[in-house]
Amino acid sequence: MSSPAASRLRRLRWTLTLLFAATTAGCLLVLATLAAHTDQRSRAKDMDNELGRRSGGLARSLWFDNSQLAVDPLNEDELARGADVLGALQTGPGGALTVRWVRPAADRLPATAVLARIWAQVQDTQESVLIGGPGGTGRTMRWAAAPVWDGDTVAAVVVVGADPAQSAADHARLVRWLLLGCSALVLAAAAIGHLLSGRAMRPALIGLERQEQFLTEAAHELRTPLATLRLVVERGTASPERARASLAEAARLTDRLARLVTGLLARARIEAGTERIELTPLRLDQLVEQAVDEVPQGDRVSVQLPEQAMVVRGDPELLGQAVRNLVENALRHGGGTPVTVSVAPGLVAVTDGGPGVPAPRREAVFRRGVTSGAGTGTGLAIVRWVAELHGGSARLTEAPGGGLRAELRLPVE
Repeated sequence: MSSPAASRLRRLRWTLTLLFAATTAGCLLVLATLAAHTDQRSRAKDMDNELGRRSGGLARSLWFDNSQLAVDPLNEDELARGADVLGALQTGPGGALTVRWVRPAADRLPATAVLARIWAQVQDTQESVLIGGPGGTGRTMRWAAAPVWDGDTVAAVVVVGADPAQSAADHARLVRWLLLGCSALVLAAAAIGHLLSGRAMRPALIGLERQEQFLTEAAHELRTPLATLRLVVERGTASPERARASLAEAARLTDRLARLVTGLLARARIEAGTERIELTPLRLDQLVEQAVDEVPQGDRVSVQLPEQAMVVRGDPELLGQAVRNLVENALRHGGGTPVTVSVAPGLVAVTDGGPGVPAPRREAVFRRGVTSGAGTGTGLAIVRWVAELHGGSARLTEAPGGGLRAELRLPVE
């Protein structure tokens, strides 16, 4: 079960992911809006330019002959062939507009009122005009009208119409692709943001996990000597004649607590990377003998030491802690059987005659939070950590004749 601090960090990660996605979505929305608006204006401008080019070019190709508009060029000009709707209008008797030429049909031209408005604007501006209005089919069209001059008089106009429906459909298709692309980019940004925020918070989560592990291990290491110290003090208080012996035992336990605290702080600094382990030559046989003496119920443990001195390089506090953990684990889970500690070159072996640990679980018990018996433990995990820190190893094997054999192997000096 995760701690409240870890849960807050995970919630913060999701919050950062949502903020990253929302920021990306906002920026993409602005860019997509600008792109869609620009595309719409560009299409409208291109259509107007094309209509103006066609109407102006066709108007310049026409002329008057005795007040009659010559429309024959409209049958041959390439500009006329590409137009959706094309017409040439001239004023007739009484000023009425007359359609002199049209393609594809007269009913495709605007209504009479619209044509009159176009004619009036051309007469007023004396140049080409662009307007929007319904065509003969009722659909909204874009119209361009260019004047045809008869001397100094605008006597006719060339009207060119284009249907903006295709351009609008292309614009709508672009908008849909922009929306799909932006949605995909937002999802990708959310995924990348979640990944990056996770990587950024990983050191904090690891630090929290290590802190919780350290507190658990500290409680594991300090619980037994503190309980023993309390019993010693209570025994000395209840029996004045044993007060002197109890004080001596309390002093010894206090020294052990001081060493434990020093070892715990050293381990915390080493795991945090703020301190490096200092390996010094030491007598492994003496260290084991001292560590066993500090274990409660150590009188149930027999120690087999070699005749020659066993020298290794290591940290005495950490190695002593590892040996104590091995012995305490054997006493706790050995079923009350005798415990034997033997020392050989680069090896400390602790053997008990208990039920042992099934082979498939022998590696699992070295992970933090797992124990060889019931409940949750940290002792063997610390042993493995200390061994690897010294370039060694720790393992569990079946003891000869049954039981469990725990080995701490170290490089020999």
